[in-house]
Amino acid sequence: MKTKTSVTISEEVLRDVDALSGPRSNRSEFIETAVKRFVEHLRRQRRNADDLQIINRRSNRLNREAADVLRYQTSV
Repeated sequence: MKTKTSVTISEEVLRDVDALSGPRSNRSEFIETAVKRFVEHLRRQRRNADDLQIINRRSNRLNREAADVLRYQTSV
């Protein structure tokens, strides 16, 4: 379901939207697509930051496990 809303956008940004979207394009569709992509970008950044925190919290244990595995390898 779509909801009508009002957003204030600078004339410069609106000119860019019009120039990039083409003469037959719908501004609303263009802006909605841009916002969806940006929101997904922010979500991905948040997930990556969360993953990095988990890795950093567990890094000592992971490093000990890696060192243990390396001890089983033989030198050639």
